[in-house]
Amino acid sequence: MQKACMIGAGYVGLVTGVCLADFGNKVTCVDLDEEKIGALLAGQMPFYEPGLEEIVRRNVREGRLSFTSDLPRAIRDNQVVFIAVGTPQSDSGHADLSQVFSAARAIARNLNGYKLIVQKSTVPVGTGEEVLRIIKQNRRGNVPFDVASNPEFLREGSAVEDFMRPDRVVIGTWSRRAEGLLAEIYRPLYLIETPMVRTNVQTAELIKYASNAFLATKISFINEMANLCEIVGADVKVVARGMGLDKRIGSKFLHAGPGYGGSCFPKDTHALAALASRAGSPCEIVEATIDVNRRQRERMLEKILRIAGSVRGKEIGVLGLAFKPQTDDVRESVALDLIRGLRRRGTRIRTFDPVAMSRAAQELGRGVKFCGDAYEVAKGAQVLVIATEWNEFRMLDLRKLRRIMKSPIVVDCRNIYDPEKMVSLGFRYVGVGRGTPAARAKAARRSRRKA
Repeated sequence: MQKACMIGAGYVGLVTGVCLADFGNKVTCVDLDEEKIGALLAGQMPFYEPGLEEIVRRNVREGRLSFTSDLPRAIRDNQVVFIAVGTPQSDSGHADLSQVFSAARAIARNLNGYKLIVQKSTVPVGTGEEVLRIIKQNRRGNVPFDVASNPEFLREGSAVEDFMRPDRVVIGTWSRRAEGLLAEIYRPLYLIETPMVRTNVQTAELIKYASNAFLATKISFINEMANLCEIVGADVKVVARGMGLDKRIGSKFLHAGPGYGGSCFPKDTHALAALASRAGSPCEIVEATIDVNRRQRERMLEKILRIAGSVRGKEIGVLGLAFKPQTDDVRESVALDLIRGLRRRGTRIRTFDPVAMSRAAQELGRGVKFCGDAYEVAKGAQVLVIATEWNEFRMLDLRKLRRIMKSPIVVDCRNIYDPEKMVSLGFRYVGVGRGTPAARAKAARRSRRKA
């Protein structure tokens, strides 16, 4: 058992701390937000994540997990100190590392014996070296310490499963002592033969950015194929399946839609592009990925306006507010972008999301009606937009939906319904990159004319 503290009880810090405690380590989660700590002490989760609350309660009950706002004491009482604070995107596109460096200074002031400082936040290459420098400059005396990088690969909505059964664990260190200590913390994962990538700190830092940028690139690529499919009358879902069956490509992240959002891909792609540009080696593919994603989000609003015509004064329903299912995170959510764009054009918005309405209300303010379910959203709506692919939206009673809508127009930003079925039920339907019979016929006529 290792004693560790987690500086930052946000999404990454809390999930990581809780799961490490479940491995048998003794973990203290520390955050300067006393209101958040008070809520956690009362058993209230600061965000929605399936399965997390149960693990928190179990490990608190068994004495392996605690919460505090006393940062100096938490540092002094634990040998391993994880930094899991926010690294938001700055105005220049770079990662804002002010919270990371503030944590490093606090650690330096409270070194009372050997410490392993583990960078868990997503940071650009070179951050570990700067943390090392800050602690050396600010420590009292010659107290020994090590700095390591241990990036997270947690997907919102499945973070607990991702931590307990990861594809890999990346351990970036500059010393054998640090490597051994960090490997010991993750020892339970050896039992399920989890690959351990052991490398230096700089490489570990880059692995995280490179991974997220590559996944974002796959999303932007399939969205470009979807846009082409709409012109030539092809079906992007079949294209993606045909691609994904090639083991060199794989099927993951080949789902056409409104583009990526959330707290990671947008800021991480911008940060990597900014880092590469500053280093004199621009990542042109990453820059193109960012641009394609921006345009794809704009195309979703264009789809609505094109099929609905003038939207001023119309009642439009939006299903889903979170940037993806199984989370209440609305950061960089396409649903919020669409709602804002539609409101600027004079529409009345009704919406529903299983867990994200409270957070969305804080972002959207007044002027949006939050409903109790999908059918309340659809009742009297002149357009229905599916913005998040929650499972409960996949199994709607389509005949009832057709009956209660004022006009049967559905814009499916997530391709969860079959175009031909929707048309046969009397809907005017548009998806993303789906070759409807009408689109295929139009493409065929165009081909004949060119011939």
